Amino acid sequence: MTFTIDNQWVSLSLIESILESNSILELGQNAKEAILKCRRYLDEKVEKTDDLIYGINTGFGSLCNTAIASDQLEALQRNLVLSHACGTGEEVPEKLVRRMLLLKILGLSHGYSGVQLETVERLIYFFNEGIAPIVYQQGSLGASGDLAPLAHLSLPLIGEGEVLLNGKRWATSELYAQRGLKSITLKSKEGLALLNGTQFMSAYASYAVANSLRMWNNWNLIAAMSLDAYDGRVNPFQSNVNEIRNQQGQIETARVMRDLLNGSEIAIQLKEHVQDPYSFRCIPQVHGASKDTIDHAAQIVEREINAVTDNPTIFPDEDDVVSAGNFHGQPLALIMDFLAIAMAEMASISERRVYKLISGTRGLPAFLVANPGLNSGFMIAQYACASVVSQNKQLCTPASVDTIDSSNGQEDHVSMGANAGTKLYRVIQNCQTVQGIELLHAAQALEFRRPGKSSALVEQLFTAYRKHVSFVKDDVYLHPLITESIKFTEKNLRDERI
Repeated sequence: MTFTIDNQWVSLSLIESILESNSILELGQNAKEAILKCRRYLDEKVEKTDDLIYGINTGFGSLCNTAIASDQLEALQRNLVLSHACGTGEEVPEKLVRRMLLLKILGLSHGYSGVQLETVERLIYFFNEGIAPIVYQQGSLGASGDLAPLAHLSLPLIGEGEVLLNGKRWATSELYAQRGLKSITLKSKEGLALLNGTQFMSAYASYAVANSLRMWNNWNLIAAMSLDAYDGRVNPFQSNVNEIRNQQGQIETARVMRDLLNGSEIAIQLKEHVQDPYSFRCIPQVHGASKDTIDHAAQIVEREINAVTDNPTIFPDEDDVVSAGNFHGQPLALIMDFLAIAMAEMASISERRVYKLISGTRGLPAFLVANPGLNSGFMIAQYACASVVSQNKQLCTPASVDTIDSSNGQEDHVSMGANAGTKLYRVIQNCQTVQGIELLHAAQALEFRRPGKSSALVEQLFTAYRKHVSFVKDDVYLHPLITESIKFTEKNLRDERI
């Protein structure tokens, strides 16, 4: 499958499709012409003017008033990439580096950045060939763009740094020698175009939105199984009571839960209890609020991946080069902090359902084993779940409320959006763990309701799950079951077939 980048609006769902299908990228004619036009204009501008233009014939940051001679402009850009490659910490996962490459290509293709066509095409070559630069998680303040991470992403363009290819780590120089490739000689402004931008933050944000939406769908299905396993009531999901709240996510969640439980024998059987605990009764309110947050985050992130976020921005038709602040990551920083909170709450209410399922109430055995005492059952699986939920709460301290002066005070307010992104990534991973643990408990508990049957959709999930994780009769080594359960939930569970 080939995707042509031609300055069209690119949806988040299309981004996921490109990445999941291993699509080949190519530039369309509109994008090529826009890139070439902007580069020609910039070359002519630099040749004709003696004016200082930030980052093109000046230094960077607080060195913005330091003039650079015309014969040093190429060296200036190379030095920028080398000096800014100061990343530390863990390496960015390869799947997110590929996302960064794609988003950086999209940003440069609009023709407002002044890069060479050759530079964009080399980035496309990296993406198409599966060449992933080594990038580090720490180093960006999320304000002058993601400087350090994007510097590492850009090092291979100039023949520096390291890359991954087919699981093997290469020095870029060695890979170039093997493939007969030459380094790109960066022209005026190119280093700045590559390093300024929000593609590190956007990669983490778009990944989180896609996975949050998948997990939201899965969690509703798992919660439906937990509800029947707990012999819960369905009237909290009625349309009338949810519609008068006027919250879209709540209304949607209630509708989804009604659909998921439609036809369940257990759901309609006579109940001895008048109402359920909040972790079941308030699924529409809690899951729904998180869905509203996911939808809001998706809007912000989709705008960002279709934006031009480097600096300065070049407008050939208006003969204007504007030094502004489109690289400031505040929109992403705030939304990633918000999304982390929303997903942590999904995990929090999930853990409470797990706790209720092992509590030895509603006709279920304590810790979901037939002979508790001799067997501890799922007692400590809930501990593990609680530990992860607690860590999520710590990770939800917002990064976006912090700022530290940089570049001698020239860059005096930063977003810390990169830290928001890496924290959010860990929250998403933790949520995946909690989701797997809830499904483990829900399936185990549902077996104690037999011969009663849940709905067709829930039973379909149960049957598919049992092909991977078995019922626990007596105590067993639980870690492999939890691992398999987490792995099982890393896909779209509504697509599971018997």
